[in-house]
Amino acid sequence: MKVDTKGIDRFYDKAYDWVIEKGPEVLLGLVLLFGGLWLLRIFGGWLNRKLLKKDVNPSLTPFLLSLVIIALRVVLILTVMQIIGIQLTFLTVLIGGIGVAAGLALSGTLQNFASGVLILLLKPFVVGDNIIAQNQEGTVISIQIFYTIVKTFDNRTVIIPNGKLSNEVIVNISREGNRRLDIEMKFSYGVSYDQIAAVFDKTVDGFKAELKTPERRIGISVLEESGYKVMMNVWVDAHGFVDSKFLFQEELVKNMKEDGIKLPGTGDK
Repeated sequence: MKVDTKGIDRFYDKAYDWVIEKGPEVLLGLVLLFGGLWLLRIFGGWLNRKLLKKDVNPSLTPFLLSLVIIALRVVLILTVMQIIGIQLTFLTVLIGGIGVAAGLALSGTLQNFASGVLILLLKPFVVGDNIIAQNQEGTVISIQIFYTIVKTFDNRTVIIPNGKLSNEVIVNISREGNRRLDIEMKFSYGVSYDQIAAVFDKTVDGFKAELKTPERRIGISVLEESGYKVMMNVWVDAHGFVDSKFLFQEELVKNMKEDGIKLPGTGDK
């Protein structure tokens, strides 16, 4: 059997030419690939330590770390392919088309996802805070990537998409640690304001839930033909605010009756 030496020679010649022409690019690409992966491993460890120092939410740290590393690896691989000489035109168009289709199909989900990341990073509220959002008032019991769970004070579990929370007003009623309890009552001009103020001070002095600072306050808020309104302010702990309000109002009414003050809307003394 006669071997086609000319064919073999042509093959070796083409292989040699390819190695001479493309070899340096391939070698550079491989060096960049393995060197880049090594640097990304070091960068991943550094980023993980930084996120832990920044006190980022534990449920968000692995996700952010994976997202950044995967994105950098994709960029690295595409760069290496470009250096080696692999044409990326078709691949770029394909990835772009898939990205547009996925974005349209998952627009609402992606919005919730992005909002969840922002909430966990910026922390407008944290687990344990009492908030008012989407006409719901309650305690935050869980913050997930796509939604937040709030338990209302009447023991209802409300699941709110994070996209709604990031685009609407959120009232954090417990972040400051204290809240002002406002009570406004109307009295006839026949009732002495000094007597009302004395009963108010008496009630606050016996109210254990009162915070010493800021100070209590009382004053006439409105003057009308049929009487005047008195505004009373007491500062209490934000957690347990409703219970404190009920207790204080109960004691206030009781002390007013005991001191003979005519209560609004009654004929009793």
